[in-house]
Amino acid sequence: MSESNKNRRDFIKQSATAVASMAAFPSVASAESSSLANAKIRIGFVGPGGRGFRAHVRTLCKLQGEGQPIELVAVCDVYNKHRERAANYIEQETGQKPAQFIDYLEMIEKSNLDAVCIGTPDHWHAKQAIDSLEKGLHVYCEKPMTKTVEEAVDVMKTWQKSGKVMQVGVQSTSLPLWAQVNEMLEAGKLGKVLQYQTEFFRNSAQGQWRSQKLEKEMTPDNIDWKRWLGVEEGLAKFETFDREKYCQWRRFWEYGSGMFTDLFVHRTTSMFKATGLRFPGRVVGAGGIFLEYDGRTVPDVATVVADFNEGVQGLVTATMACANTPIEQTIRGHHGSFVFGTGESFDGFDYIPERPQVTRNSKLKQERIATQKVDSTYTHFKNWIEAMVAEDPAMCNNDPLLGAAAITTVILGAKSYRTGKAYFFDDETHSVQEADSTWATQWEKKSRERAKPNHIAGWNAGDSGSLLEDPAHMKLAGPWVGGKDPSEN
Repeated sequence: MSESNKNRRDFIKQSATAVASMAAFPSVASAESSSLANAKIRIGFVGPGGRGFRAHVRTLCKLQGEGQPIELVAVCDVYNKHRERAANYIEQETGQKPAQFIDYLEMIEKSNLDAVCIGTPDHWHAKQAIDSLEKGLHVYCEKPMTKTVEEAVDVMKTWQKSGKVMQVGVQSTSLPLWAQVNEMLEAGKLGKVLQYQTEFFRNSAQGQWRSQKLEKEMTPDNIDWKRWLGVEEGLAKFETFDREKYCQWRRFWEYGSGMFTDLFVHRTTSMFKATGLRFPGRVVGAGGIFLEYDGRTVPDVATVVADFNEGVQGLVTATMACANTPIEQTIRGHHGSFVFGTGESFDGFDYIPERPQVTRNSKLKQERIATQKVDSTYTHFKNWIEAMVAEDPAMCNNDPLLGAAAITTVILGAKSYRTGKAYFFDDETHSVQEADSTWATQWEKKSRERAKPNHIAGWNAGDSGSLLEDPAHMKLAGPWVGGKDPSEN
């Protein structure tokens, strides 16, 4: 790292305070402008095409305009139209013209960056994130964090070694709702947590992901197709240029995983944020292409069921051909449930207690619990900036540990759908193996031993809502050893 670059990064922590001071005392701004310019977090964009432009570029331009200590200095895209659009927009909004690149490695080498935003197709995420972290850069990586389980583990381990800030782009994790719910779950509001269910239902007359418009300008002259594929990097095999594959890549396994990684990862990550769950113990997936026969290879109906060592089951289900009758997002416990409804915009959620005969508490009543509404995309990027300023990776609302756990869950569901097998995940060795009968056997053993149930991380409610009562007649249970009634012992 150059000395000037090192000095600039040393100033980053002070820059947020300095910006606020400048607003109060304009004369100070004039005196210190040269040093403060060097204190800005210099950000480059990789893949500012779809969401990479709409969310990444636009939101960070807004945040820069509001005085956040950032500079948007470089853009990289294999499609010249997307590259130029992003560069022109940044110049228009900030007054600074960013450098343009086709190769992201050249961009992170030449642009004196502090951070990158990655908005490329799924199959590029892991390599670009790892290359950036190893270069000493902070990272914002659009969801899903990676395309495979192995890549997720690699990114997570690289991030842990790097000490850098990395935010995974599931913006709903920045909703205050989930921390609020997690605190109540840990305190035993629902008793023993047993299950979550979540959804993502859509419908269209044309087929999902076909609304992305194919454009005449999308040609091999304007798009570096081989680089987009990642042939030399071993990310994909070469195939003839195809606008459909380039523009609507989520429909094809080679580049994405359809609803599993585009949609399921959203809802699964939110449920993990709420419950404190991370890697699953056992995963199975189901579904099929039941309607959308348009050349796609990913299903239009799918379900993933994940079982966790904490004694919780998670379900995420959807159809891409039915939107008006979704299931509701729900977390269930022995003594009650939280019901959130659908979508990602919440002003509150419902607490529904079980009947007093179960809870032994007649004072528990159904209630509506208020929560704060925020612009989740804006809040998510602001959270990333705040974490970079503080140089504190733990401040991020969706770090690579959470990102790896969520993508592992949905990708194993996709793999199960494709292979017809269920899978175990070992969260100590971070390895995957085919499932067998041992999952059921371990729970049967706990039951025979009359063991106490497992709990979510952070549980602090003791045995509240977690133990069964033995009815009096159970004294008559048990084997008759030597012909003797067990109740007489």
